[in-house]
Amino acid sequence: MGLLKQELPTIDFATWSKGTRAQKIEPMARHWAETGFGTPVLLHLFYVLKIALYLLGAWLIVLSTTGIDGFTDVATWYDEPIVFQKVVLYTMLFEVVGLGCGFGPLNNRFMPPLGSILYWLRPKTIRLPPWPNRVPLTSGTTRTPFDAVLYAALLIMLGLALGTDGTGPVAGLDTTVGVLPRWEIWAILAVLAVLGLRDKVIFLAARGEVYATLTVTFLFTGADMILAAKFVCLVIWVGAATSKLNKHFPFVMSTMMSNSPVIRPKFIKRRFFEHFPDDLRPGRLSRVFAHLSTAVEMLVPLVLFCTHGWPLAIAAFVMVCFHLGILSSIPMGVPLEWNVFMIFAIFALFLGHPELGLGELRSPLPVILLLVVAAVVIAGNLFPRKIAFLPGMRYYAGNWDTTLWCLTPAASAKISENIVAIASMPAAQLEKFYGNKEAAQIPLYMGYAFRAFNTHGRALFTLAHRALADRDEADYTLTDGERIASTALGWNFGDGHMTNEQLIDALQQRCHFAPGEVRVVLLDAQPIHRQQQAYRLIDPATGEFERGTVRVADMVTRQPWDDTLPVRTTWSAT
Repeated sequence: MGLLKQELPTIDFATWSKGTRAQKIEPMARHWAETGFGTPVLLHLFYVLKIALYLLGAWLIVLSTTGIDGFTDVATWYDEPIVFQKVVLYTMLFEVVGLGCGFGPLNNRFMPPLGSILYWLRPKTIRLPPWPNRVPLTSGTTRTPFDAVLYAALLIMLGLALGTDGTGPVAGLDTTVGVLPRWEIWAILAVLAVLGLRDKVIFLAARGEVYATLTVTFLFTGADMILAAKFVCLVIWVGAATSKLNKHFPFVMSTMMSNSPVIRPKFIKRRFFEHFPDDLRPGRLSRVFAHLSTAVEMLVPLVLFCTHGWPLAIAAFVMVCFHLGILSSIPMGVPLEWNVFMIFAIFALFLGHPELGLGELRSPLPVILLLVVAAVVIAGNLFPRKIAFLPGMRYYAGNWDTTLWCLTPAASAKISENIVAIASMPAAQLEKFYGNKEAAQIPLYMGYAFRAFNTHGRALFTLAHRALADRDEADYTLTDGERIASTALGWNFGDGHMTNEQLIDALQQRCHFAPGEVRVVLLDAQPIHRQQQAYRLIDPATGEFERGTVRVADMVTRQPWDDTLPVRTTWSAT
């Protein structure tokens, strides 16, 4: 990795550019295996600085609270309930403004480095209601002034709560500072609920499955609030570990570790693969890391919840190391502050209140919340097409809905001309950043290699051939659905739920694509109880024209550049 420049593969561009897509991906994949994306060191330092500013912001907000004093005297106030409340709401604000997940160049956002607030305060941008045909007053895909005001109201309510002092001593909690007024909590949850029903993207961007759920716990009284928050953290860890009980996760591990800025020697990076450079499936080291991290995330939180004394201290140390391990890899999509928050939660909840266990429950409400959140996670793993990967807590599992968009230049021009957006189309951003179309081809194919390293990438590129079977593939640019979401919606974080038929229809209404101008591959995540994934092929102008399945076993036995997976077609329009 260079300090200022990306470390790109050395190739004969003239010869490379004449190859097939698979042939072009192959040298990129080999380069990734021992270099990662080749991100400049300065860029990683930029994200480290962002984490530091996030921490400083939280620190100053907490210290602005009456009764919380001492910049360096953290031991006297870190376990105050209002401190936890404010850090939760501050992190929700940080995320929903667009400064958290999906921020900056490591998410292919160059100028500007975020969308979110730049879109959601602007009428006529695209919104995606989760149940437009079931929930009254939510239909349509155009953001109205009411939607913009609603989003602004959420930001204002969060800011107001962050500046509020505590209500005084609370029965059942060792605090004289108190907690936030309950009316503020109700107001935040109500605005977020209405906003989420109008636009699921904003709810996901707020990381509602974590911070909204924790905000619900603030409605409980006394020790029940802390216990409920512990329950939520427990479900997050165990739920995420459960979703990793698949064949995909070792592929995530090898891809992430080879891209880690901490693991610098190339000979170590190569060890994460079966036999570099010919066999780039996950090696033994990747499998050991995957199984070990899954076991840690599944079992250690139970120790954290149930023990005291030195077992609690050891469990806390292990979980802090677990999150620091993810954090230090600076993963693509950059979900960094979430890991920092979970480390804080370990101290604020488990180490700060070890005496609060099941015996201190005063009502069934925390248990009911636990069951509801766990039910969503279970349903998300059984029916992944119905529930997005964030509320399904399939974090880092390598198993979520994905899409691949095949666009002609005419289609890209129509998107640029007919939707209200801040960022340009991904190919245009790359060309502007790298200087010309030819230079932009290398990072574009490095992106393809990243997708291909994940098991679903092999299926997506195989299905792209089927989607364009009646067309000349040279006429199309393949664009990851996340990049489309980034341009059209203002936020993206690894989720095909935002780029499925709903967005396809919204873009068709605005752009009026001609038949064949756009072809979209939609690949559902794998249900935990089935060893296959369903796919659909869609032309926005004429509708769905094929559906079928691909087997997980076929994905995991092939190389990243192999786009010849067997496909089982269950329906075809021809």
